Amino acid sequence: MTAPTEPTTQLPDEFADLEPFSGWILATEPERYAKRLASTMDEMQAFYDAAFPRLEPAMDYIDKFELNDLPEPVRALFHLLQSLVMVSFPVEVWKQPRVPDSGAAWVDIVSEPVV
Repeated sequence: MTAPTEPTTQLPDEFADLEPFSGWILATEPERYAKRLASTMDEMQAFYDAAFPRLEPAMDYIDKFELNDLPEPVRALFHLLQSLVMVSFPVEVWKQPRVPDSGAAWVDIVSEPVV
């Protein structure tokens, strides 16, 4: 008989409350945008409601580290916050995942900072 395994966490212990939203830990803008388009407003609202109040403490926590040398849990927290930015306009302003009145317009980012 094998011992039960501990659930794996990706975020720093101080932000374990955000672990249910680990599906938003995405390293690139195209991944975050695709996740936004594939998510319901209820899913984005739940993520926003949980993560937004933690934004300032999370930024203060991340600022303790060198940006080019983030430990993996801190990097995961950073990517989670990037996803929070990605859902902020749909939640706060548009009330829908897509940009309103944009028709079939599409923009691909071809270069972005790697963190």
